[in-house]
Amino acid sequence: MTGRLVLCATPIGNLEDVSHRAERVLREADVIACEDTRRTRKLLTHLGIKARDLVVYHEGNERRQARPLLDRAKSGQTVVLVTDAGMPGLSDPGYELVRACIAADIPVEVVPGPTAAISALAISGLPPARFVFEGFLPRKAGDRRRRIAELAEEPRTLVIYESPHRIAACLQDLLDGLGERPAALVRELTKLHEEVRRGSLAELQASVEEDAPRGEITLVVGGAVRGHRPEPTAQELATRARALMDSGVDRKEALARTAREAGVPKRKVFDALVEPGD
Repeated sequence: MTGRLVLCATPIGNLEDVSHRAERVLREADVIACEDTRRTRKLLTHLGIKARDLVVYHEGNERRQARPLLDRAKSGQTVVLVTDAGMPGLSDPGYELVRACIAADIPVEVVPGPTAAISALAISGLPPARFVFEGFLPRKAGDRRRRIAELAEEPRTLVIYESPHRIAACLQDLLDGLGERPAALVRELTKLHEEVRRGSLAELQASVEEDAPRGEITLVVGGAVRGHRPEPTAQELATRARALMDSGVDRKEALARTAREAGVPKRKVFDALVEPGD
């Protein structure tokens, strides 16, 4: 007899957001695989559920733990996978187990529910019809800037997860790499201190420098706008940047200011300055 794997979304903050179906699936599960037993037990206690078996399944043991869970599904058991919050597999563990079950012809089901990316997109006030989910950008500054450069011409709305201690650097890199854009910083969704800060990337960067946000953060950034205004030529960018430097503005600030005012990535201004013949 073959069992099944159920991907079960859980509340991203407010426990009242759990669905009736999610409650039933958790109650009927033979084993619940979770990132943190403390977080999951809190949810189960709220629902009055005593789990038959609770095992740890997180980023550090995902590949190793996938095989035992697969074997339990093969034996006829219902394996329910949850994360600390939201949908398994979206910037959370789950992919390895899903792939293993698909390869073994084990049925995989999904119980939909709260997701920070979609909730933030809906509340941001930015165009929601077409968007790109980037999850967490690379932690290392150089890798992060290269990833942002790849997104500079992306016309769809960008949705990004970020941590409080990296948010200021991330916003600065986005401003330098994308140019000025409308954006929203959404934090602690569905929780007591839920907050949405809306404005330009520059305004949000200044905001977090003045009042550092805490908790779980989702950034929503407007996509590249084509044809909104003619893009300055390389010679024009170089002329603007040199004029600022000649007036006493240091090179780094001159590049950043020129990029913001022109609505282009900072890299384009840099390239314009070092172009042969300029």
